[in-house]
Amino acid sequence: MNLKKVVTWLVVAFVVFYIIQAPEQSAELVRTAGTALGDAASSLAQFVGSLV
Repeated sequence: MNLKKVVTWLVVAFVVFYIIQAPEQSAELVRTAGTALGDAASSLAQFVGSLV
């Protein structure tokens, strides 16, 4: 087994463990990331729209 697969599985296991141990904080993290991605997409769309 190569190192990349081992590290990938360790990261997946850590994420699952974190979600099980702290579901409220995990949900807040996802909400925050979603809001940030939405804001970035909106800003990019506004920028591209202003180029025309």
